[in-house]
Amino acid sequence: MASDFRQEFIRFTIEQKVLRFGEFKTKAGRLSPYFFNAGLFYDGASLKQLAQFYAKAIAAAGVGFDMLFGPAYKGIPLVTAVSIALAEAGRNVRYSFNRKEEKDHGEGGTVIGAPLAGKVLIVDDVISAGTSVRESVNLIRAAGAIPCGVAIALDRMERGSGNLSAVQEVGGSYNVPVISIATLDDLVRYLKADPQQAQNLAAVGRYREQYGVTAHD
Repeated sequence: MASDFRQEFIRFTIEQKVLRFGEFKTKAGRLSPYFFNAGLFYDGASLKQLAQFYAKAIAAAGVGFDMLFGPAYKGIPLVTAVSIALAEAGRNVRYSFNRKEEKDHGEGGTVIGAPLAGKVLIVDDVISAGTSVRESVNLIRAAGAIPCGVAIALDRMERGSGNLSAVQEVGGSYNVPVISIATLDDLVRYLKADPQQAQNLAAVGRYREQYGVTAHD
């Protein structure tokens, strides 16, 4: 099955304690029964595996792109690692990332790496408020390039301030696809397959009923 890597990814994040269950307060003030922190992929082996999952998700999505862009700061190691994973899979693409502060000496500017050109795929960890995506889109367009999609690790499929999720809002606002390695649907499927996860499945189900969106809203 083409989607097997999504279940493997959920298992991997739980093993790495990147995806944890319990009671966590979100930025929106909601009490979530699970927490995903991509910042905990902080050793070479786990970052390599994470990048390989990104590469599989990007290939499965079939989105055409010429280069990758990683928004500072979390997107910097991600875009670097994903470009290596794509090269290992047989596709060598250029990449760049931005710095938060503009330099007025040396090479100057805010973008480091390949010049922004053609169709640019943004690589980030998650989309919460969509701020880093908005800044990235503006940077890419200002350079005369075309933002063609956003690749993230997990889509929580959770409503923002309105009826849409942050992912749906970003996709709709910029008319670009958002590629995720896994979604809340994949997490629920994983929990359903493991009887030991019954308690977590029930908690995630309740939370989803309260705050969730469907994939096709």
